[in-house]
Amino acid sequence: MQEYITIGKEKVPAPGLGTYQLTGKEGEKSISFAISIGYRHIDTAQFYRNEEVVGNTVKNSGIARKDFFITTKIWPTDFTKKNFVPAVEQSLKKLKSDYVDLLLLHWPADEAANALGTDLLLECHEKGYARLIGVSNFTIAQLEKARKKAPVFCNQIEYHPYINQHEMVKYTQKHELLLTAYTPLARGKVNTDPTLIALGKKYGKTATQIALKWFLQQKNVCPIPKGGNEKHLIENMQVFDFEISKEDMQTIFNLSA
Repeated sequence: MQEYITIGKEKVPAPGLGTYQLTGKEGEKSISFAISIGYRHIDTAQFYRNEEVVGNTVKNSGIARKDFFITTKIWPTDFTKKNFVPAVEQSLKKLKSDYVDLLLLHWPADEAANALGTDLLLECHEKGYARLIGVSNFTIAQLEKARKKAPVFCNQIEYHPYINQHEMVKYTQKHELLLTAYTPLARGKVNTDPTLIALGKKYGKTATQIALKWFLQQKNVCPIPKGGNEKHLIENMQVFDFEISKEDMQTIFNLSA
């Protein structure tokens, strides 16, 4: 079972499933298994070249589309009046859906392109192509500008125990935004971390599970670990039956100090 992050009227399933490099039949198999054990938040992007895989797998799951939270992202080269809306329509076609739950600008471009991209996000929101809109890899200054133009819901950034994102976390929490954390396991580095391993022994969990729980105990923060094999997918979901103490949370924060 998943837990949910509630922001206003929105409920975002957490953790989510990162799908970068999950392509073809193997990708379909991994995503299908993830859905079968309860994942409902799936993160993709045009750049990942697997929207079709996600679309097929969701469609074939037998689970209603409304029960999923699907995110996709538009690449900066499409932040133009000519390309943006057609790119979104292409994504929807591949995802076999009339809408995405969350549509993001994948990376910031220059200031003018970011402003135009934000306007076009809003247009897609108003067309019903995206229930929610947001950005990815934006700084606080860039996020501020985007928020003045559109109802930004999310910033997706690289965040794990070795990157200090304290200011961004504080900002998103203050403004009731979702912070989606990609690469939350630091490309496997958490698995060999002595501090996280020791905490894992204390709580009867793995280092990975300690790291994921650390995210989930931060307000409005949703990790989206990639799970390529069944063992990891199951492990990443078994994080709801324990609580990390305040002191131990701080110990993990200190890893990026």
